[in-house]
Amino acid sequence: MKTTSPWAWIPSLYFAEGLPYVAVMTVSLILYKQLGLSNAEITFYTSWLYLPWVIKPLWSPLVDVVKTKRWWIVTMQLLIGAAFGGVAFTIPTGFWLQGTLFFFWIMAFSSATHDIAADGFYMLGLDRHNQAWFVGIRSTFYRIATIFGQGILVMIAGNIQVLFRGSIKYSWSLVFYGVAGLFIALWIWHGMVLPKPDEDRGMEKIRIRSLFAGLGDSVRTFFTKMPVKEVTVAFLFMLLYRMPEGLLVKVSSLFLVGSPNSGGLGLTPQEYGFVQGTVGIIGLTLGGILGGMAAGRDGLKRWLWPMVCAITLPDIVYVYMSYALPSSLFIINVCVFIEQFGYGFGFTAYMLYLIYYSQGEHKTSHYALCTALMALSMMIPGLFSGYLQETVGYRAFFIIVMLFCIVTFAVSAFIKIDPNFGKKENIE
Repeated sequence: MKTTSPWAWIPSLYFAEGLPYVAVMTVSLILYKQLGLSNAEITFYTSWLYLPWVIKPLWSPLVDVVKTKRWWIVTMQLLIGAAFGGVAFTIPTGFWLQGTLFFFWIMAFSSATHDIAADGFYMLGLDRHNQAWFVGIRSTFYRIATIFGQGILVMIAGNIQVLFRGSIKYSWSLVFYGVAGLFIALWIWHGMVLPKPDEDRGMEKIRIRSLFAGLGDSVRTFFTKMPVKEVTVAFLFMLLYRMPEGLLVKVSSLFLVGSPNSGGLGLTPQEYGFVQGTVGIIGLTLGGILGGMAAGRDGLKRWLWPMVCAITLPDIVYVYMSYALPSSLFIINVCVFIEQFGYGFGFTAYMLYLIYYSQGEHKTSHYALCTALMALSMMIPGLFSGYLQETVGYRAFFIIVMLFCIVTFAVSAFIKIDPNFGKKENIE
């Protein structure tokens, strides 16, 4: 295989992996809020966009055997670029809702498929030493994509609106056209620089029946690898641990940009981009790093309860903001940083538990099923979170979120974890 420096493709590959996800999950919220949809409509429509990540284990075997992972990567990047262009094209039209949702769906399915191929290609394109060395680099550039998406892009849209006297549709259309161009450039770049590992081969002939038999075997063993009681507890933990965050994550963004008349803080796109897309992401990243260091030193079991507290208790900052309605951008930044730092620290327990449950035979497919349940755990609360908020108001909604933290504590109390799991020498 022709040698290509990992620096030439890993940063850009994981930037390309993160950007469509944040566009679908977060940027779409601000877009639809500015275009006049209600909170109930926004959360319902955008929560359905989690579905491709819920069901992607169904077609992941095809990515493994049809064509090559390199082919899937560049093809999906072209499709994602086309989807960004489709969103940009339909925003100014009379059918903007149907059109943008259609292209966001294409983007979501293409992004989920890109995730499968990129993560598999990472293992094929690098030796063991570089796989370990670049794991931090790939995470960093995924975070940079998140900052670029929900921070810089939202700020650019706001600045264009100022420049063109509040033309919301025009500003967002220009932003999405720009990102479409960026993805076309990434498609061309990766078509040239991605290595061609000898191991990256598809099968000329595949037997669909055997593929789905293997998938069925993975699902069967997933639910029978432990006694029924332990499997039930694990299933409930995966679905319910993040319930408060599933309720909060979309409504919190809508609260930040919502008009003061509706009980929101009324941040401009520029202010939102800085608060949530920059300060919030920094807090999330630092919390995750600290959580990983703590678990790596003492094990997951030792840090479980501090992490449970961290992912739930900082949500109270939104209760405070909904009552105080602070006008100081500094105070808002501090509150969002605290909540996101706690979420990053507490989320470590969830991700480590997914790894813990996936151990043993069929480790890869079981982890894929765990991440599908993770996406489902965010999708279900999100579907009705906006409706609940509109029914009771922001203040009561954030109090309800705090009450649902009891669910997180309850499911965490019953899981069983090896005391040594999480320590550096116990995770391969």
